[in-house]
Amino acid sequence: MMVAMASGSLDVCSGLKLAETSKMSKRCHLWGSQLGFNLAPLSFCSARLSSSASSLNVPKAASPTAVEDESPSEADKIPIPKVIIDQDSDPDMTIVEITFGDRLGALVDTMKSLKDLGLNVVKANVFLDSSGKHNKFAITKASTGRKVEDPELLEAIRLTIINNLLQYHPEASAQLAMGAAFGIDPPRQEVDVDIATHIYIYDDGPDRSLLVVETADHPGLLVDLVKIITDINIKVQSGEFDTEGLLAKAKFHVSYQDKALIKPLQQVLANSLRYFLRRPTTEEASF
Repeated sequence: MMVAMASGSLDVCSGLKLAETSKMSKRCHLWGSQLGFNLAPLSFCSARLSSSASSLNVPKAASPTAVEDESPSEADKIPIPKVIIDQDSDPDMTIVEITFGDRLGALVDTMKSLKDLGLNVVKANVFLDSSGKHNKFAITKASTGRKVEDPELLEAIRLTIINNLLQYHPEASAQLAMGAAFGIDPPRQEVDVDIATHIYIYDDGPDRSLLVVETADHPGLLVDLVKIITDINIKVQSGEFDTEGLLAKAKFHVSYQDKALIKPLQQVLANSLRYFLRRPTTEEASF
């Protein structure tokens, strides 16, 4: 169930200022060398994080139809939108799950937009539970018939789904971090990145570790997380990326030289991610 996410294929900006990226590269290389790891220097670009999403080809949804547009009463409480991209559950297909209370229709235009990305929707089903209606798709690349392994395409899938959701359900705009970029209303509250960010690394057998990252969401985040992990020679085997309102929750199975990460390397990875995800206004001395 390997997911090839090699950093060499990524060309996405990390969001750090140029001066910070230089410090970051030196810092991470120093962390690794002090601990005896052969960690390649980080190669971040200097543009802002939001520009990473602009390079992705995210097709717009067609005009709303009665199939997808189920306009709710304004008196209804707006549920938290959730988009899950699951690379763990199936070895051959990427599983996508979308939840927005009970407001979603058949998502015909969403499936069409996914096909416009060069994907096949192999299976689709709907199930209900206490949290609402869950629309689940199994998708593959049309060119290979296999699951999606390119982080940039996975992020394009995520942004395409969110873009369609915002077009058909504009009331979700204030509930999603992407509302500031794609929606009619930006979020009413701003997430404090320092408070929202949590990084955990667990042993998951002798051959891999489980990395869990929770942080404020923004366009390009999935690609940037994979890049910072692979830029220090840690391999991403598989994972799951959840968009839940203003937050993003990522789970990655990772390894170093086909082994689980030992404690010092876990600290290097955690430090690298914290440095990258922290607010740009945080002082260097406070790190």
